[in-house]
Amino acid sequence: MLESLTVKNLAVVEHAHAEFSPALNVITGETGAGKSVLMGALDLIAGARAESGIVREGAAEAEIEAKFSDTTVRRTVTKDGRSRAWIDDESVSLAELREASRRKVDMHGPRANQTILEEGFQREALDSFGGVAGSAAAEAYARAWKRRRAAEERLGGLGDQDAIASEIDMLRFQTGELADAEVSEDDADLAARHAAAANSEEIVSAANEATELLGGDNSVLSTITGVRERLARLAKHMPEAAGWQEDLDAIAIGVNELSKSIADAVSRIDVDPDEFAALDARLGLVRRLQRKYGEDLYGALEKKRARLAELEDAGAVRERLEKELAEASEEVAQAGAKLSAMRSGCAKRLASAVTGELRDLGFLQAKFSVAIERREADASGIDRVSYMFEPNPGEPARPLSAIASSGETARVMLALKCVLAAHDSTGTLVFDEIDANVGGEAGKIVGEKMKALAATHQVVAITHLPQSAVFADRHFTVSKTVSGGRTRTEIREVKGRDRVAEIERMLGGERITSVTKKHAEELLEYGKKTK
Repeated sequence: MLESLTVKNLAVVEHAHAEFSPALNVITGETGAGKSVLMGALDLIAGARAESGIVREGAAEAEIEAKFSDTTVRRTVTKDGRSRAWIDDESVSLAELREASRRKVDMHGPRANQTILEEGFQREALDSFGGVAGSAAAEAYARAWKRRRAAEERLGGLGDQDAIASEIDMLRFQTGELADAEVSEDDADLAARHAAAANSEEIVSAANEATELLGGDNSVLSTITGVRERLARLAKHMPEAAGWQEDLDAIAIGVNELSKSIADAVSRIDVDPDEFAALDARLGLVRRLQRKYGEDLYGALEKKRARLAELEDAGAVRERLEKELAEASEEVAQAGAKLSAMRSGCAKRLASAVTGELRDLGFLQAKFSVAIERREADASGIDRVSYMFEPNPGEPARPLSAIASSGETARVMLALKCVLAAHDSTGTLVFDEIDANVGGEAGKIVGEKMKALAATHQVVAITHLPQSAVFADRHFTVSKTVSGGRTRTEIREVKGRDRVAEIERMLGGERITSVTKKHAEELLEYGKKTK
């Protein structure tokens, strides 16, 4: 619901602010006073493109702020036509603004940004009106469509046949090359073994020297033995020397074990020249393959074998998925036909109801219909839904979007909204001169329809007819003044005697008489009775 609208420096409006009723709001005023500027402001809030020249002369930019019950939308337009928009102080693009506003405000008039003209919305409204949405037929179709889409996605995931054949050929070569090389997990320490073999003489020499230093005549162990003898003499005089002997014994054991470990490791080094040549050739082969397939050759072989098996089995998988897709497509066709038949029945009821409303609004010979045509299936079904209008007998029915007269369009929309009121989720409906070219009695009916619609939706309407205006829950007048050579437009709510005076003006213009006053009071009294 629209709670308030503030407009600054837009065309002739320097500053205007209005707080709206949640029911029926009517805006009146003399021609040229600036009512259309307020509608333009709402249109900008709904995401319309900003035209150059809409900024008030002398101002840097125009600003419109609309407070809804759940969000605040703000938009600015500079003199060169550049625009920015915010939702709850977060900057958004024009597309994001349009999408966020499309379910909040539905405009009907010369600058209409009407969601009801969209094919998707027309289908959704028909489904809601006729109970199609949520029905067993709709749920059955949704299940069939989901199954079909899943089959399509899995089938698409198999890829192109030529690409698959090419990948199979490549994988067969790669797995063959790796298998012929007999790659294994043992290749992980190949480089270390090669390095050890290549430096075996130096390794054996250094190891022998190390063991000699640890356990020979002038070794670490002989030194430890000499130290132990001296600690034994000390122990006769110093009790703590016995503990030092134990520490030294532990060191001797460690040195002895280290010497044995070195000797054991070196004893296994016995490199035959032929064996080293084979090891060298193996390392060269492994390194060449690693440059192609990565460090883990055995892991690469296992992965490529698994992928090859998957692709070689793809033929059987493809055949199974194609069968599943065909079955799902047939299920979609059958479920879609049932859904379409249900919509056709609902379309007749909707057409009859809207045509009845049009009769009340002065279209005595006009007809409303719903055209349902077959199209390619999608998530919503197999139907293209179009709302059609036949203004006079013998004339062809045309889509609502093709109706030339904005006033005619607005009244058709009003008829539709009255019928679809319980099924339309749009919070605020805006009608711009919905009663244009309508007589007094028809204007009263338009007002009554808007009043009835305001029981389920917030309605904002510009009108020139007093017969419509008297039904308002909140009545605003737009007027313009000239001060200091500048024209200014202002909007204010009228109540009591001021409202009577506005209805008098609408009835009699400049020739207001006692009869006009009485008529205005009678009309307002009649409007109150409908509350």
